[in-house]
Amino acid sequence: MTGRLFIIILLLPVISIAQVKVLLNVSVLKKTQDTLFIAGSFNDWNPSSEAFMLKQKDSLTYVIELNLPKGNHEFKITRGSWDKTECQKNGTSVANRILNMNVDTVMDIEIANWSDNFKQVKEKYHFGDHVHLVDSAFYMPQLNKHRQIWIYLPKGYSKSNKRYPVIYMQDGQNLFHANPPRADEWAVDSIMDSLIREGSKEMIVVGIDHGGNDRLKEYNPYDSQYGKGEGQAYVSFLVETLKPHIDSNYRTLKDFENTSIAGSSMGGLISLYAIAQHPKTFGSAGVFSPAFWLAPQIYTDVTTKLNGLKHSKIFFVAGDKEGSTMVQNTKKMYDILNSKEKSKNIVFLEKEDGKHTEWFWHREFVPFYQFIAK
Repeated sequence: MTGRLFIIILLLPVISIAQVKVLLNVSVLKKTQDTLFIAGSFNDWNPSSEAFMLKQKDSLTYVIELNLPKGNHEFKITRGSWDKTECQKNGTSVANRILNMNVDTVMDIEIANWSDNFKQVKEKYHFGDHVHLVDSAFYMPQLNKHRQIWIYLPKGYSKSNKRYPVIYMQDGQNLFHANPPRADEWAVDSIMDSLIREGSKEMIVVGIDHGGNDRLKEYNPYDSQYGKGEGQAYVSFLVETLKPHIDSNYRTLKDFENTSIAGSSMGGLISLYAIAQHPKTFGSAGVFSPAFWLAPQIYTDVTTKLNGLKHSKIFFVAGDKEGSTMVQNTKKMYDILNSKEKSKNIVFLEKEDGKHTEWFWHREFVPFYQFIAK
């Protein structure tokens, strides 16, 4: 009997993220010497990314072609900074433009005016009496930069000798409720005041302002198309410089079980990286709408750190209206952290109405706070 060798080839489907093309034709009413850029939810709202620079067709017309995941995307046109963003003819701001990407799309945009053509009245913001500046120019030796640092102290802080847990949060300039109110604030202090009145644990919040146009490098521990990553040095600043200063000057509970770190988008990425690298410093993390798309190496790094994270509490939240990959990427990380065994200390919330914006993170701060306060 002649033996025959049968080879069975299984053709498995290739899973890819569906993308569609969008061609944007942008016209301006008056010639400008500046370069135009598109900033949106697909590039972490960077107003001057070379990868999202428009090509000039003639003196009044620009064009850019993008490949974007299916779903909703928000954006604006800038001339390289948020001081030079598009506005209405009379100088008032325009709402974010919206792309609903299901098929290849051509979109025509007319820029009525630019915000820097109008005299800017700088708003003077006032904060609650329990939100203070630690320093308007705190030195960051690991980065050779200075940064404004905020602190929220519970209203009972001045009337007691108690020590308090601490949450370190990124994007400090948007954290606290201001008067007049701002559209891009988390209003964390208002949430905490309300929760504390209802009986929740009191905590201190430390807010670190971001580095402006350096944010995409400073909150990324890895090199990317935006430049050399500074995230490792930034996290070293938090652990080696800022936390010791806060612990020395305020009544804090210093141990890892009473120290948390949190942030959104790039701030969510660096918060997860921080707890993975320093689980004996940060015992819990709030990872809101994380920008894992810009740092895929984070999956490998976290996988190698699983043993160190077995006592950590990590809260993930992402919204269905943040693009097709946001929930998928966040769920992938959640699954990695639960790969050995399901942990009640790792939580992932998917919100149908969630968008990449501060009102969403403001709302989801409540379940995060309740989670770490247990």
